[in-house]
Amino acid sequence: MKKTLLATAIIGALGASAAAQAATVYDEDGTKVDLYGRIALGIAGGGPEYNGDGEELNNDPEFVDVFSRLGFRLSQEISRDLTAFGRLEWRFRADERRSGEAFRETRQSYLGLTSRQFGTFQAGNFDSFYNQFVSLPFDVYIDQGLEFVGNAKQSRGDSIGYYTPDLQGFTAFLQAKHYSKRGLVGVEANESNEIATQGGVRYAQGPVTIGLGFVDDVVEGGGNDEMLYGLVGSYDFTDNFSARLGYEGRENGDVIVNDAIGRGGYDSVGIGGTFTTGPWAFNIDYYNVERDDAETSRSWATGAYYNVSSNFDVFVEVADADAPRVNRDTNLGDLTDDVYWLTGARYFF
Repeated sequence: MKKTLLATAIIGALGASAAAQAATVYDEDGTKVDLYGRIALGIAGGGPEYNGDGEELNNDPEFVDVFSRLGFRLSQEISRDLTAFGRLEWRFRADERRSGEAFRETRQSYLGLTSRQFGTFQAGNFDSFYNQFVSLPFDVYIDQGLEFVGNAKQSRGDSIGYYTPDLQGFTAFLQAKHYSKRGLVGVEANESNEIATQGGVRYAQGPVTIGLGFVDDVVEGGGNDEMLYGLVGSYDFTDNFSARLGYEGRENGDVIVNDAIGRGGYDSVGIGGTFTTGPWAFNIDYYNVERDDAETSRSWATGAYYNVSSNFDVFVEVADADAPRVNRDTNLGDLTDDVYWLTGARYFF
């Protein structure tokens, strides 16, 4: 991945020091263990004033945890070209005392083998390959702001995946997630297991990155049983400015997923950019979403990030989320929708 694009993703979603501040706690005879994490706290406010049933919500500002986490990266060199690896990462709530649930989510837990000649195979609970190779240029926000497919789409558990080594700028990928009916009773017990696949190819060479991919968006994973397609590109005009443009869409399905999105068909176009200068980074993005069974909606997000030191940064993000209606009969435009905002600080280790 190119230098500026990598910086874009790290600054927005992970923080400028996330990768660099991992501490090696063991490194001997080809076996390595890295410990990493962050403590992130902030204040959030605004957002929708009504839920999906049209009931009024309280969206006053509150003190929040901003995706704090703790994790291990593991690797062992088997041969000069083959390495076994593993990763384990938890989320924890840093904003208040938690009795009996110090860690509230196992965010990543997978293992695999990687070869410079043959590529990488992994299995377990990990981020969507579609997100890693296609929609990543837009995944630059700490919280809200990404309207394309995110890292949990038809992934995060019971998954296997493979991606090739870099082939003159090209990387192909394929992933499958298994939804099991084992142990269920009644009508669900008679249903067959479901496998959701995703795949595609990314080209990254010089200032250009282009990703093309698909996701079999099954209902079990929150989809509508139709194929989702995406084409996303970014271009580094300078070391300090990167622009991005993307498309994502799927057809209407035969099932009603929920009242808010009808049968789930849509076409979404996004445009955005990142500018960095010294310790500062700035993101801005805009989306136009045309739905088959709902009104066209537009959303935008912007953020500013400042590195106080190599381990510590502060930030502010603002987003007007994509929410065209609260139910089948009431458009969000008929109600009041406040702009969501988040500000805070993060310490990486």
